[in-house]
Amino acid sequence: MRKIRNLILSIITWFYPPFRKFIPWETFRYGATGGLNLGLDIVLYAVFYNFILQKQIVHLGTVAISPHIAAFLFVFPITFSTGFLMAKYITFTSSTIRGRVQLFRYAVSVGGAILLNYFLLKIFVEHLLIWPTFSKMLTTVVVVTYSYLIQRYFTFKTGTLLSRNK
Repeated sequence: MRKIRNLILSIITWFYPPFRKFIPWETFRYGATGGLNLGLDIVLYAVFYNFILQKQIVHLGTVAISPHIAAFLFVFPITFSTGFLMAKYITFTSSTIRGRVQLFRYAVSVGGAILLNYFLLKIFVEHLLIWPTFSKMLTTVVVVTYSYLIQRYFTFKTGTLLSRNK
């Protein structure tokens, strides 16, 4: 585990110098690990949807789950876990909050992000009549900002809203 952490940190550190003047180190790590986890999510989703589920409906007795939702349900626990581990061991390493409390808070923050995604897309697309792809881009900006703030100031609590990151 430590070797993987050190490898990821060394790669992130290598890319950081051009951004040093504009982005705090913790924020850069958040973006890098979030991007890595997003990439993992997309790859796993494609593998599950196309190759494991073969675009077929999943039948569970009296319940049938569409392949795109089933792929999401299979991938979510994996990327939830990798996202938490990277946030805990790579991004927000100065947090002194106990791990099980961090995990609970992380689950709450992810639940909030899912709800925020849903409601913002509903508002942008159905009420404001904004094109769905552009709505998703706007929603992503809001949700990523929400996620960073809630993880930094609540889930892992590495700063206060009034302090500046070093």
